[in-house]
Formats: sequence, structure tokens, C-alpha cells
Amino acid sequence: MEGSYLRFYVTEGHRLHGMLLWEWLLRTANRMNIRGGSAFHAMAGFGRHHVLHEDRFFELGGSLIVEVEFIVTAEEKQRLLELVAAEKIRLFYADIPARFGVLNPEAGKEAAAGESGD
Repeated sequence: MEGSYLRFYVTEGHRLHGMLLWEWLLRTANRMNIRGGSAFHAMAGFGRHHVLHEDRFFELGGSLIVEVEFIVTAEEKQRLLELVAAEKIRLFYADIPARFGVLNPEAGKEAAAGESGD
């Protein structure tokens, strides 16, 4: 399949509707029936202001980035971006063309069937 590797960069403490923004993104995508998504906490990084932030004991809370990513079809990408835009929040993202699929899709089904027969 053809689609996009859609990655959002979220400040770890940013909230929307009472929940962390990275969690809101995952829950919203899940409700949209997007096949999967992941959130990753950055160890270190810098942004447009060129200030280096590191995951250390003395680092100010909420200043690191969480990367939230999805591999989506063009239609899923459009719907998700429209929902995020409707919230009127400033959010940086990357949209990278992706080709994706599943190798040996029947292999998991056979293993599951064999386990249930034990």
C-alpha cells in the first residue's frame, strides 16, 4: 500500500481537553480506526529556537519532545490532519511518503489457531 509516515512533535507537557496531547493524538487516531500509532519520548533534542534539551535530573519538566507517529493512507492522513487543525493548536509534523504492508499475513493466523487447540 502507498501512504504516509505521519509524525507529530509534541512538547511532553502540552495538554488538550484535559489530557496530554500525545495521548489525545493516539486516542483520536484509534477512534478513527487508524491501524496503529506509537509515541516515543525523546532523550535529547533542539527545536526552532536552537536550545538543547536533555533528559536529565535537573531538566525543566515538560520541555522534552514526544514523537507521535502513524503509518496511514492518504485518506486517513487527511482526516487526522483536519481534526488536529480544527483544534486550533500549533503543532509541527512531518509527512513522509511510505510504502507499507504485511509480510506473510497468514502466518499469524495459523499460529493463533494452533495455540487455541492445546
